[in-house]
Amino acid sequence: MASIEHPTPASQMNDKRTINAWALFDCANSSYALVISVAIFPAYFISATDDIIHIGNWQLSNSALYAYAISAAYLILAVFSPLLSGIADYGGKKMRFLRFFTVLGSTACISLFFFKGMSDEATQLMNNWQLLLGTGGFMLATIGFAGGLVFYNSYLPEIATEDQYDRVSAKGFSYGYIGSVFLLILNMVVITKPEWFGIREDMLAIRFAFIMVGVWWFGIALIPFRRLPKQKVRLHTDNIIGKGWAELKKVWEIIKHEGNIKKFLFSFFCYSAGVQTVLFLATTFAEKELQLSAVEMIMVVLILQIVAIAGAYLFAYVSTRLGNKKSLMIMLFIWIGICLTAYFVTEKAEFYAVAAAVGLVMGGIQSLSRSTYSKLIPAGSNDNTSFFSFYDILEKGAIVLGTFSFGFIEQITGGMRNSILALTFFFLLGTILLSRVKIQHAKANS
Repeated sequence: MASIEHPTPASQMNDKRTINAWALFDCANSSYALVISVAIFPAYFISATDDIIHIGNWQLSNSALYAYAISAAYLILAVFSPLLSGIADYGGKKMRFLRFFTVLGSTACISLFFFKGMSDEATQLMNNWQLLLGTGGFMLATIGFAGGLVFYNSYLPEIATEDQYDRVSAKGFSYGYIGSVFLLILNMVVITKPEWFGIREDMLAIRFAFIMVGVWWFGIALIPFRRLPKQKVRLHTDNIIGKGWAELKKVWEIIKHEGNIKKFLFSFFCYSAGVQTVLFLATTFAEKELQLSAVEMIMVVLILQIVAIAGAYLFAYVSTRLGNKKSLMIMLFIWIGICLTAYFVTEKAEFYAVAAAVGLVMGGIQSLSRSTYSKLIPAGSNDNTSFFSFYDILEKGAIVLGTFSFGFIEQITGGMRNSILALTFFFLLGTILLSRVKIQHAKANS
């Protein structure tokens, strides 16, 4: 028989020390999101590998291989994360899984230091090993990053009362932006001035950044590991994997009959396909269409991150005045304007302005989406991880759909601007679906 797991006592909710510790986890793992997945590793991977990769009788470009690595990592996560989160809810192992994915991701980042790239002087076996190391290490880091988010997100209803969701969620995102920007600037100093640190090779300085990300990620995560509330382990005699699936089935039955949750999740899936695609491919668009230099690309990334800090807090405030739904719809209209504007952008200054607008709504829409979903979860639920698993798997599926659509449209039309324009469809559909959602637990009327 399973013991009943009690929710966090009311006296321990909204504890400043606990909330700060929770937000610090965002500071820890966001270093991967910025340095590895956006700013440094993509360009390093392309420069360190052959333009055409031969895998058996197949051949494909190195950029295509990089895209497939992202798709494969998120596909693996989409398949297994619901099961893991169901087990975590039933078995009281949420923190154990959070630690596992953190160790996996941070260790994988450190392993990328040994990815020196393919070389004409090296043997085919050595080149294949380097390719496997770079691709595999990146995939494992991606799995570690995204796999831990569902467990991290599910702590929100356990550390804060509903009226504090927006503020606490915004704090998490802002800590993430601040920490990742600080680490990126530090990495850029090492890369541009390697002689200050006794480093004589430019490529070595870049690879050293991967170690810094791994150490930063794991080191800061030790704080929330110690301070977040402990789960009471549920005793059981049956197969825990079977119980994990049972947890998911139970949550799915609830979602099927909760119209607001279903509508919000479908809306979230649609607009996330647009949001995530812009975040993954904005720098690629800038490089191809506007020929931005490496330094200019870094400036774009920094603009995105810095403005996103203000955006997260701005729309948390707007939500207290207008309600979550209206705030989200305002941001979706801004996203539509961004896509339409980007289609006509030809000057670098114009792109910087678009990047600033992206940063403004990037922080806000991610933060408010998470807190809005928290408000829609039935009060008193002990299955928060499983509920957030549906949220998480939809976001992963949106990444696959959005990025594939972007690449496919570019391929058949011959231009990335057409792909940017097509993203407005995802935002429009998300807006229409969101307009039908009633956020019953929000303080402001929606």
